[in-house]
Amino acid sequence: MSNDILIRPLVTEKLTALMENGHYCFQVAKGANKVEIRNAVESRYPGIKIKEVRTMVVRGKRRTQMTRRGRVEGRRSAYKKAIVTLTPDSEQIDFFEEI
Repeated sequence: MSNDILIRPLVTEKLTALMENGHYCFQVAKGANKVEIRNAVESRYPGIKIKEVRTMVVRGKRRTQMTRRGRVEGRRSAYKKAIVTLTPDSEQIDFFEEI
């Protein structure tokens, strides 16, 4: 069930700085609500306690690429992301333990 809702964790420079404060970001299914996201994260990472879940839909960006044949236009797909805040007494999530 959690594999259908949680697609992948998002790791950028900004989000790495937020991880120190107990905020973790995931790309989630577009139809998932906050309760489903909370249950999926708690089942995938046992031992953590979630304080709140914030969601947002990231719009797809237009992309243009110059090739020998001319200009090629495309579009990145839109996705939904969730920022999960853990309680202060909760364990931390380590995304890099499987590498």
